[in-house]
Amino acid sequence: MTPPSDLLPGKGWRRLFTEPRRPPRIRERPNAYRYAIAAVCVGAFMGQLDASIVTLALPTLQRDFHTSVGAVTWVGLSYLLVLVTAVTAVGRFADMVGRKLLYLYGFGVFVVGSALCALAPNLIALDGFRVLQGLGAAMLQANSVAIIYLAAPRHALGRAIGIQGAAQALGLALGPSIGGLLLGVAGWRLIFWVNVPVGILGIAAGLVFIPRSRHLQRRVAFDWVGLGLFAPTIVALLVAVSFGNRLGWGSAPIIGLFIVTVACGLAFVAWERRAAAPMLDLSLFSRPAFSAGIASGLLSYLVLFGTLFVVPFALERGQGLSPAQAGLELTVMPLALGIVAPLAGRGVDRFGARPLTVTGMALTAAVLCIFGLTHPGHGLFVVELGLVGVGLGLFTPANNAAIMGASPRESSGVASGVLNMTRGMGTAMGLAFTGLIFGLAGGAASNAADIGRGFTAALLFLAGLAGVAAVLAALRGGAPTDALPGDALPPEALSSDALPIEAFFPAPS
Repeated sequence: MTPPSDLLPGKGWRRLFTEPRRPPRIRERPNAYRYAIAAVCVGAFMGQLDASIVTLALPTLQRDFHTSVGAVTWVGLSYLLVLVTAVTAVGRFADMVGRKLLYLYGFGVFVVGSALCALAPNLIALDGFRVLQGLGAAMLQANSVAIIYLAAPRHALGRAIGIQGAAQALGLALGPSIGGLLLGVAGWRLIFWVNVPVGILGIAAGLVFIPRSRHLQRRVAFDWVGLGLFAPTIVALLVAVSFGNRLGWGSAPIIGLFIVTVACGLAFVAWERRAAAPMLDLSLFSRPAFSAGIASGLLSYLVLFGTLFVVPFALERGQGLSPAQAGLELTVMPLALGIVAPLAGRGVDRFGARPLTVTGMALTAAVLCIFGLTHPGHGLFVVELGLVGVGLGLFTPANNAAIMGASPRESSGVASGVLNMTRGMGTAMGLAFTGLIFGLAGGAASNAADIGRGFTAALLFLAGLAGVAAVLAALRGGAPTDALPGDALPPEALSSDALPIEAFFPAPS
């Protein structure tokens, strides 16, 4: 059966680089934006589910491949490195060629990468296929919030971003339980196979429900020099943070990596300031709502993943719970986040971002401080985990909406990419720095007293970071109203293309 012509515009190979329209019966519905949000939530849920499932499978991979813990760590790290490094560049590229286009291709790359991971004959091949999977995830994450920002009407933007945040939190919460079930049924390969049918569903939903891009930037040659400086900056920083505890923060490899980070980072900033078409428009950071949102968002992710790291030690070693019981109790925090996030999104639409972001991080800081100092009993432990989830649930959608609202429409892909890059950086830093504080305070010991001291130090450290995030959120200015999506914009408006797709890949001289 031949697809309708309005779904496949363009001729020949150029059709592959043209965003397909939605069917008229979807496009003309007054609530069409809700379908677009639902389609994006498929990718948001799957991305977080996959991350938490793979982490759970690392001990199984170590056993099956007869390798060391250090070697199997690269299964997670290779994915994270590519995701964090590529997501901003993909966002910039999407701002020129189309967010829907790269989102759909991202699902395709993710599905292919997942299938190859499931078929991997050895650990090296698995690491390589995880790189491909990470690239697909970067294409998804760089465009998810940008698509919502452009699809949702202004009065529903906060609610829409809150729903997307809830989908991410639900994926994070269900990952350990679903992962444990899949590992028990058919081993580690099934955790990658499960992405294939879900990914195909995501492609179909995106094709039908996501609108074409609006306010695209003029197509110019991509800033490959900027990417060439940006990539080693991020990779060196992430590797240093990830292995600092293991190799020693004063060791030659870690110091060398930090030197590379500083040198390449300074060169990147210098280049971007004078580049005609920079990969990352640094003027975005001159907007207080954007820069304060990115900084406080980074700290919030550090607090989230730092808490997820340290609490199992207290549950398993301090209170004697089994890993399965600890994982079940830890699920309370992302579940609470997921329940509160849509409600907080509604609050953003009515009251603005600042009250919710400040309240959320202040609540998180207070609960973590009490949590660390009192060492509550079993029942209160769950309650306080839930309250931390409530605080983060109040903060996250409001902060994301403020960041996107402070960004020009034509730069929404870059803004979404930077936003998602902070999540990856916060993940790595949360695990590394919380682990460092926990270990220095005695948490690496086996007796309950030392574990308790390490737990207290780690939670007070995270409480301090949450307090700083609350202060940054309080300092943010109001998002400029002209940066928010307008209800009167035509739903299928496209910008004109100044250059063909070939312009992004100039022929060698």
